[in-house]
Amino acid sequence: MTAPQALLFDVFGTVVDWRTSIAAQVSSALPELDDPYGFADRWRSLYQPSMEEVRSGARDFTRLDDLHLESLRTVLSEFDIQLSDGAVADLNRSWHRLDAWPDSVEGITRLKTRFVVAPLSNGNISLLLDMAKNASIPWDAILGAEPVRAYKPMPDAYLRTADILGLRPDECMMVAAHNSDLEAARDCGFRTAFVRRPSEHGPGQTSDLDASSDWTHSVESITELASTLNC
Repeated sequence: MTAPQALLFDVFGTVVDWRTSIAAQVSSALPELDDPYGFADRWRSLYQPSMEEVRSGARDFTRLDDLHLESLRTVLSEFDIQLSDGAVADLNRSWHRLDAWPDSVEGITRLKTRFVVAPLSNGNISLLLDMAKNASIPWDAILGAEPVRAYKPMPDAYLRTADILGLRPDECMMVAAHNSDLEAARDCGFRTAFVRRPSEHGPGQTSDLDASSDWTHSVESITELASTLNC
């Protein structure tokens, strides 16, 4: 089997530790809040439902920043918290300031010596660009849902990304900590790499603890993937 030309990464949970990062920023913005992790988890729980409205055709394509903002207003109401519009907007930009997992930057830097590396994420471009600047993630290109006008796991999210790069699906490898993401990518002809992130959702995580299929590669870290691919 020839090597892929591009490694395309899920970002939230695979490359960055969204839960710890969001909880820390919630704690800073809302010091009176007793459970910032609970707030972060509730905010994240609205992620898939908000995108499903777009995927189903119930609403036009809407960038993730705007979906996050709508979800944040819902959670603030549920927690009976009132903030100024400016404070709400700044808290929503927490998703632009997520920290990378300890192995991510080194691993992607090594992989970049041999492959094109880019996000294949549901994030919008400005979000992913700010995140890369904040966490020093050395992407070759900033892609995302906006250029393809589709949210994963819709096939267009994968196929249009490959097309933007001028590549066939089999020349791309999806790298993700989520088995469902890899399944959708494989159905589109992508190769696959599972990176285990057993603490993405905290100590009580029950999903994606292990690879659920015979993915092209299954590793414990992005640095291990780099070693596996001779980088």
